[in-house]
Amino acid sequence: MIEIPSREEAWKLLTSWVQSENLRRHCLAVEACMRAYAKEFFQDPDKWGVTGLVHDFDYERYPSKEDHPFRGVQVLEELGWPAEIREAILGHADYSGVPRVSLLAKALYAVDELSGFITACALVRPDRSLDGLEVASVKKKLKDKAFAKGVSREDIYKGAQELGVDLDAHIRFCIEAMKPIQEQLGLGRGHDAVEAAH
Repeated sequence: MIEIPSREEAWKLLTSWVQSENLRRHCLAVEACMRAYAKEFFQDPDKWGVTGLVHDFDYERYPSKEDHPFRGVQVLEELGWPAEIREAILGHADYSGVPRVSLLAKALYAVDELSGFITACALVRPDRSLDGLEVASVKKKLKDKAFAKGVSREDIYKGAQELGVDLDAHIRFCIEAMKPIQEQLGLGRGHDAVEAAH
């Protein structure tokens, strides 16, 4: 059995490739949702977590559809990362043509766009926090095409469907999964004080 790389290795890979604070935060949010779903589905939280953490590590250098996530997956293969993780990462991009067969792949696709959208919803709240962020408010913003328009609504709906989870429950689940790390995501009450101190 191929060994799962450690979180430390995954983080090192991510930070050596990604300088953008926002992209790092996105990867952390996806990791948090993936770890939570792994526990929910009785899967390996470490495997699911590192998959979420590195899913976009090549995006800053290779943002085009011709390159991302193909270049990154090539690097992961050279580093000896397991095929299931590489397939899930290829599958998170609809245009890759790689079907999402495993539960790991379906979960990654389901949480990727949604975690970014939840972050955007939190950032426009007065306290910039996930605390008290309601599912109804996230759904209302999903209908507002002008809000966070870079986020694919179709991917969010399709992701929940493929994972076999109710959309409301899925949104609530991801909000809860991200709450413990919201300061790392640049969210939450403590963050303003931190920003002011710098």
